[in-house]
Parts: sequence; C-alpha cells; structure tokens
Amino acid sequence: MNPYSDKKIVDSWEKNASQWSAAVRGGHIESRNLITNKAITETVLSHSPESVLDIGCGEGWLIRELASRVPHLVGVDVVPDLIDRAEDAGGGHFLVASYEDIARGAIEGSFDVVVCNFSLLGKDSVETLFKALPARLKIDGVFIVQTPHPVTTGDQPYIDGWREGSWAGFGPGFIDPAPWYFRTLESWVTLFSDNGLGLLEIREPIHPETYKPVSVIFTSANMFDRHRKEIHTKSM
Repeated sequence: MNPYSDKKIVDSWEKNASQWSAAVRGGHIESRNLITNKAITETVLSHSPESVLDIGCGEGWLIRELASRVPHLVGVDVVPDLIDRAEDAGGGHFLVASYEDIARGAIEGSFDVVVCNFSLLGKDSVETLFKALPARLKIDGVFIVQTPHPVTTGDQPYIDGWREGSWAGFGPGFIDPAPWYFRTLESWVTLFSDNGLGLLEIREPIHPETYKPVSVIFTSANMFDRHRKEIHTKSM
C-alpha cells in the first residue's frame, strides 16, 4: 500500500477507531478542549440550522453536541467501527459511506449546513467530495470546514504535498499514524472557488497561551444557487 495515499488514511483510522473514541470522549486532546470544539460548534450554530450533515463524523461527538439545538442531524464516516460507536451514543442518524460514495449520491436530500471538522485529510477523495457538495446544500445553506491552519507547517516548505502523520498529544495506544495532504491557504481558497463555493467567512481560532492560530474555519456557500435566488428576488 502506498504510504502516502487516501487509502492509507482510511487504513490507519480503521486501526485506531477505539483509540480515537477514547481520546475524544476522555478529553485527551488539548487543542480540542481549549479551542477547536467550541469554535466549530459556535460556527455551525451561528447559522441556526434545522438540518446538519457531518461528513467524517468519527464517533459522533459533534452530532451529540448539536443534538439539543438542531432537529435533523446526519453523520457519515467511512469507518464502520466509528459509526457503530456513534450510533450507540445516539444524537442523530448515522451511516457508513466514503467520500466517493457521497459523490455518487449515497446521501439523499439537502442540508442547511454541511460540515467537515478536521476530516479532509486526503487529496483525490477530498477533491471528489468538493465536486459533489454544492448539490447537498439548500439555497441558503453553507459548507463549513475546520482544518489545521496552513501556517503551522514547522520547518517544512510551504507547498502542497503529502506529509507524515503523527498521533502525538492524542493519548495512548495509537498505532500507524495516517498521512495527510497539506494545502496552502491559497490552495484551499482555490479548491472552494473551483467547485462553485464562494467563501463567506474565514476564522482563525487562536491558542489562548501561544496566541498562534490552531486551525482555520472556512464558511462557504453555493454561489450558483445564491445568484439564482437573487435574480428571482429582483424579478418579483
């Protein structure tokens, strides 16, 4: 198996499903506890959604966090073990599907919010998913992505490309870390625009002690549908 591939990412997460669930539910990941969990929850709820699709939902924590505020919640992940754990904990409807499955129509209907929270790690699978996302948004819907901030590259060159993964700081028991495909800020913006998704907002959650960005949150919308709505409104 290619050590730098979308397939390798899935393989790694399948091996670490129980470890990940324990880390999330045990509060072992500092950045999530301090910053990123609250940041993504507040961003989603700021749009007062009636329906949310969480792609790459893992063991379902975000669905559970939203359950008291959002009537219709769907979580999807490619790892069956994670979906089993999400279903056991409840909060919404869950199903197993890859990004390629979603692009082929595995998810029915449209949503007020589609969210990917630190779940866009690959290359080809992510690009395939982006092509399908506008069709999953209601006319006033938004697509929200939280991902590691591109400026946190360490000593590595600031160029797109595969990077070695690490489970450092995630807790005990993890094995065989997943690689991830690094994108510059410019490349992220291009990925949205090339797929008809116009950026409405970019947030940069900051660590309260280091004052450095921990993540970046992109909020986008289907520009074709919004333009069509504007034309319809003006013609009335």
